[in-house]
Amino acid sequence: MEDRPPHWFRSRFAYGPHLKLFQVRFDWMVNPRNNHEEKMIVLEGGDSVQVVAETVEGEILLVRQYRFGVGALLEELPGGLVDPGEAPAVAAQRELREETGYVATEWQYLGKHAANPVFMNAYVHHFAARGISREGAPRLDKGEDVKLTTVSREALKARLLRSEFPHPHTVCALLAYLTSTGDLK
Repeated sequence: MEDRPPHWFRSRFAYGPHLKLFQVRFDWMVNPRNNHEEKMIVLEGGDSVQVVAETVEGEILLVRQYRFGVGALLEELPGGLVDPGEAPAVAAQRELREETGYVATEWQYLGKHAANPVFMNAYVHHFAARGISREGAPRLDKGEDVKLTTVSREALKARLLRSEFPHPHTVCALLAYLTSTGDLK
């Protein structure tokens, strides 16, 4: 077995256009296997959060919103971007309140995963929220159109196992949540 450097080397970089949610960065990376230089794209963006909020009756809050990338209305967990300088836990509380109108008395950090390690530098933090109660109407951003739904934990698990949630961040958060509750072993 030959010795190779532990990772690819970035020989230079340049910034591209600033998009609504991301800053494009071009990295010229040198392959340690053959020294071939390749221009890669990285989307620099902030971390985000996903919240699994459960009512005392065992219902999980979901939101329906149109996702432009796939051109479809998707059902997923409430969540959103972490504001600059904001802790992920604070962002989770804010996003739950903004998208659903609910607040929680108990929070549990479920971990994080890379948003899309192929071309993004951000992470998605997952939280469980319990002891939730309705505080008021949702406070949606101008660009949001979100409808609140609920599903039982049992139905949620069945839908997850049937691959009915297309959003990978929702899938990861639900797997972490159901594992933490002992519903997945």
